[in-house]
Amino acid sequence: MRTQDFRFGLAIFGGSLTLLLVRFLVPGPVGMADNGDGWRLLCKLGGKELDRPSEGVVRFDYGTGVPCTSDYVSSQTWLDWLASKTGHLFGSSAVLNLLILGVGTCVLVAVAITAAVTGLDLKRRGKIVATVLLLLVMGDSAFFGYFASTLSEGAAFLGLLLIAGGLLLMHRDGARRYAGAVLAVVGGLIGINAKSQTLLLIPVFVLAVLLVKRQGERGKARWALPLTVLVLVGGGTFAVQSHGDPANAEYREANVYNAIFDSIVDGKHDTNADLAALGLPQSFARYIGTGWWTPGSARTDPLYPRYREEISRRNVLAYYESHPVRVAQILQQGGVNTLTARPDNLGSFGERSGRAWLSKEYRVPVFSGLAALAAPAGLFVLVPLWLLLIWAAVRAFRRGRREYALVVLMLTFFAVGQLGLSALGEGVEGVKHQLLTLFPTVLALAFAILSLLPRAEESPKQQGEHEDGEPLTEEVAAAVRGG
Repeated sequence: MRTQDFRFGLAIFGGSLTLLLVRFLVPGPVGMADNGDGWRLLCKLGGKELDRPSEGVVRFDYGTGVPCTSDYVSSQTWLDWLASKTGHLFGSSAVLNLLILGVGTCVLVAVAITAAVTGLDLKRRGKIVATVLLLLVMGDSAFFGYFASTLSEGAAFLGLLLIAGGLLLMHRDGARRYAGAVLAVVGGLIGINAKSQTLLLIPVFVLAVLLVKRQGERGKARWALPLTVLVLVGGGTFAVQSHGDPANAEYREANVYNAIFDSIVDGKHDTNADLAALGLPQSFARYIGTGWWTPGSARTDPLYPRYREEISRRNVLAYYESHPVRVAQILQQGGVNTLTARPDNLGSFGERSGRAWLSKEYRVPVFSGLAALAAPAGLFVLVPLWLLLIWAAVRAFRRGRREYALVVLMLTFFAVGQLGLSALGEGVEGVKHQLLTLFPTVLALAFAILSLLPRAEESPKQQGEHEDGEPLTEEVAAAVRGG
């Protein structure tokens, strides 16, 4: 049986990898264009080319660029470094080849899918359904392009799936449990350190790992492996975040500026009252819709130095506290951005593909297509969906499927936090920033659906358990078996 399971796992991995590679390369490679932030990762490799395209098309091959430094912290740097070194082994002179990065990430995604499917307590057909469902999530056009890009969202998506697979495996016995711990560590380090926003994953990750518990496990055995995982991820994250600018302090003023002039003071509400509440002059109304880097933004105004101290998190938080209606409106716009899924300003095809500027691919539009249809409703769709996911997690927990509950709750609460963080704290590029809300929501939905499928083994009562997974007394268990 173990040999059969091993062969089945290899089949899942091989099939997943084949489909992912076909999805990536046929009929031509796809990625995600640089929105202008790609230099922060390219600097780490020495590949910041001055003529690199931005937004419209993807440059798949980066040569040696101008010297530059960046304190930006992202686990995507690790994936880029591996891709760079792999390319050099095969004779490539490129500093970074996104084709190699995309292929390598496809391999890692296939490993993560295989781990997650292996950790599910489903029948063979159920595991095939799980594989297809996870492939549809990871291959969705809203997410897949970031696996071959100079941006860091791909690392976040990969890390979240690795964490989910690790948590599922940690509920199993034998070698699978320890393999799950390894994946949880790797996924935690990649996912938590992908972007400054993904640091929000820390509390839900800690809770999910601490609540991992195999049936009947007690005492030191109950805590040893989860605590080991947390120590390794915590220590690694501290080491990573202490070398660089983890909280994007360099962009703090820029983010607050964008939140004010692109989100709070948007020209659609009481502009004069909003400016007054923020302590800004009425003349700043002319800067509505401008970004920090926009030519002629408010920071070029002679009055800006006088009011610069009002462009602060403290001031914005005070505004939110006294304007709950506007907060609700901004969050609703965040919900619309989340479901929109595809940024208008990012193309999907290479600069030599012959495709028009800003062309997008729609090869696998299942989840993002459905989300786009519901986008105008925003939170009126997302909130009921999140409540449904929480209900599914509670149902799974009560039925003894603790691992599903932990994965679904972790992803759901992370998504909820991300919506608030991105909507209220950043302002610009709302659709792109809210991908870290949409992806965990969709992934949680996939696992919630899988929690409804029948188990591979006998029902809990036939195994001598209560419906919630707690063991029955020997007398009651015997009665159940005999009755």
